[in-house]
Amino acid sequence: MDANDKYACAELIQGWGLYRDQGKWPQLLATFVPEGEIAVSWFSGSFREFVAHCRQSFEAGQRSKHQIFPSCVRIARDRALAETSIVILVRQTISGVLTDLTSYARFLDRLERRGGRWAIVERAAVYERDRLDRVEPSQGLQKLFAESELSTYPEPYRYMAARLKAAGRALAPLIHYDAAPHTTELCARYEAWLGGE
Repeated sequence: MDANDKYACAELIQGWGLYRDQGKWPQLLATFVPEGEIAVSWFSGSFREFVAHCRQSFEAGQRSKHQIFPSCVRIARDRALAETSIVILVRQTISGVLTDLTSYARFLDRLERRGGRWAIVERAAVYERDRLDRVEPSQGLQKLFAESELSTYPEPYRYMAARLKAAGRALAPLIHYDAAPHTTELCARYEAWLGGE
């Protein structure tokens, strides 16, 4: 059992969630072997086809967030099994009501080391429980949010801003969120720094 191999497998599983959620398709494809298979709630089949569907949904504006917890990895030579707890978060309008879905599950992964590099061969999601919450608050909170001028804040941190305002705390002058130009610039600056600039 090599700690470096366990780390490589765990890092690969963590990367999968980030790449999928951020639309980094080449990196996402590299987490699986070319003939890899995946089975989740909405798809079962080839990983390449799964990524094509994810890309279509992403380009149509659909987003989800995968919180991926530390993996338990068992290694036997060039093979590994990993079990990883995850939480899937999705905001969606259902029957005219804006909702947040929270789904608790586990990924069961078979991984192989090929040419010195680990990749996922097969993944199955095992679902444990879920909940669906209405995003818009009850009438009891309406007054608080009306006073907070909720619509003036970007959607990704709207309720956080209302909570801070209610606590008498000021918001930072620049808050990063997905698709904001200043966040795109920040990511580019980080990449340039890593490249030695």
